[in-house]
Amino acid sequence: MRDVGHHVSSVDRWLDGVGAGLSSAALVSLFDDAIARLTTRIRATLGEVTLTAIVGRVLHNASDKYPNLSVLEADPSGQVKFSGLTDNCRDIDPADLRHALRFVMIELLTVIGNLTAEILTEDLHSELGKVKAPKRSRRKSKKAGESYEV
Repeated sequence: MRDVGHHVSSVDRWLDGVGAGLSSAALVSLFDDAIARLTTRIRATLGEVTLTAIVGRVLHNASDKYPNLSVLEADPSGQVKFSGLTDNCRDIDPADLRHALRFVMIELLTVIGNLTAEILTEDLHSELGKVKAPKRSRRKSKKAGESYEV
């Protein structure tokens, strides 16, 4: 069994590449997509019941450490429901949110790695690397001609 460091380096490499300078809303969207992709891959191997239990434990651990994440829930298929965080994320500093969501990702990869003797690790790290930042949309502000990114 490897230590958690390989998951940390994989997540940090991914996050440094796609997550730099994102708003809180964009971070939530990024992690929603990434975790959905990983849980879909994990479900194919471990099944829905096992995945739901794992995700529930990961979210419990995360909300103990980062109370803002207590709004995250696992649905019966093991997918993480980000809607509660999406509704409140603008009140959370992007750097704090990034750190908290990073913890969730590393925790999920670590638990799955430990339970499967790392047989899914390479595939999950590869899948994570395919997740790109959400496209930013430009919207006009109320003042004519001004725009901002969301």
